[in-house]
Amino acid sequence: MRVVYLGTSAFAGGVLRDIDPAHRPGLVVTRPDRPAGRGRKLTPPPIVATASELGIEVFQPAGVNDDEARARIADAQPDVVVVCAFGALIKEPLLGEHEILNVHPSLLPRWRGAAPVERAIMAGDAETGVSIMRLTAGLDSGPVALMAREPIHPDDTYGTLAPRLQKLGARLLNRALDERPPFTEQDEAGVTYAEKIGPADRTLDPAATPEEQVRVVRALSPHIGARLALDDGSFLGVRAARVGHDGALELLEVQPPGGRPMSYADYRRGHGAS
Repeated sequence: MRVVYLGTSAFAGGVLRDIDPAHRPGLVVTRPDRPAGRGRKLTPPPIVATASELGIEVFQPAGVNDDEARARIADAQPDVVVVCAFGALIKEPLLGEHEILNVHPSLLPRWRGAAPVERAIMAGDAETGVSIMRLTAGLDSGPVALMAREPIHPDDTYGTLAPRLQKLGARLLNRALDERPPFTEQDEAGVTYAEKIGPADRTLDPAATPEEQVRVVRALSPHIGARLALDDGSFLGVRAARVGHDGALELLEVQPPGGRPMSYADYRRGHGAS
């Protein structure tokens, strides 16, 4: 089967790595290089390294819906286009030119949108999963062919949960490409939205319960990072935390502005706190 794969993030790269060789894409389409890090050096999307390791051609158009991108995808003559954590909307006419499957890491219709793994942890969900759906014009609203569940453990972070969902997503995608199961429309009554993580989402709210704050830390570790506002207007990164024996928030690992990660005990000693 000829497959074109649209993906950008490390999550998309993890799914790509586990696609069955019989369905391995002939072309990976991803986003342009972007400035990253303190030096703002142009950096390719994470999936580029994975595609290169697998010997898959990579195409980075300015816009996936542009004529050039549509022509390049059409030249690959795909039987199906697979989208996973691509990070841009697929619009007409591209949307109608191919069958497009989406690997979405949630139990649709719960957590449609950009940050389903993070939002599931933040909300305290007991489980999440992966859905294989047909891409439509709506936001993750297309019919679903396959779905599987994955528990969220009490100590799960994004960094521990996402790899399990990547493996699950690849298994489901392989099944979908092998078996071509029928699609079922989503139940609109159960829709929730996973909005993109913004600066306010990263900042721990002192008014929230310690349990809620710990879930934010877990949801954003290690890829985005939670933070605590300091009196001077800067932010202290919070990489690990827990609810202490006294029921209060206990910081375990932090990252000072411009500094390296360290234990909170070392941070306190360095700042003259007892």
